[in-house]
Amino acid sequence: MYGVLEKQFRRHFDEAKGKKGVTGDMLMARLELRLDSVVRKMGFSQAPAQARQLVTHGHFTVNGKKVDIPSFEVKIGDVIGINETKKDGAFFASQLPIVKNKKDFPSWMQFDTAKFEGKVISLPTRDEIDVHVDPQMIVEYYSR
Repeated sequence: MYGVLEKQFRRHFDEAKGKKGVTGDMLMARLELRLDSVVRKMGFSQAPAQARQLVTHGHFTVNGKKVDIPSFEVKIGDVIGINETKKDGAFFASQLPIVKNKKDFPSWMQFDTAKFEGKVISLPTRDEIDVHVDPQMIVEYYSR
């Protein structure tokens, strides 16, 4: 689903359970706001594993600082951009035209096609998350 192992998934669940709101929805929002997931939503990768590798190799910044941890949790107001030292590489040369023409960004994100930067403007809602799972079943499983 998000390329998250059991131990990390449990940690995400425990933290979502401690927040106000519906636990299942909070869990899905936390998973959606992982840096590797946000990179994929911005259109820089087609698969979770590819997004994870791009982040691990230091291709992206959050608020101007290089972040190479795929599980980094992006927060409202954070700006995600391409690391300037990696921008001229072969990967981005082929990917930037595709991203520039992308129109279906999530409503919880603003994307500046001139700067190739995305900004998280709100939490994703359950309706905006395109993962076909029942979060209530996950909550029931982990609540035992």
